[in-house]
Amino acid sequence: MIYLNYTNLDSETQEHLISISKKEVHRRYGKELMSYAQKNHVNYDQLLEEEAIRNLYTYHFVFKM
Repeated sequence: MIYLNYTNLDSETQEHLISISKKEVHRRYGKELMSYAQKNHVNYDQLLEEEAIRNLYTYHFVFKM
């Protein structure tokens, strides 16, 4: 679970969450994504970004008010 303060959802916090998600996606699926990107001539960084955003939907967030 990720604990967030409801009053601190600025762009810096959002970028931090994306970077955590990118690291997780790269660790889990990096080889498969790289292979897919090379086969289909897709930009790996863009693909990683899209998968990281999708990955955020699997997180459980707890908001403190």
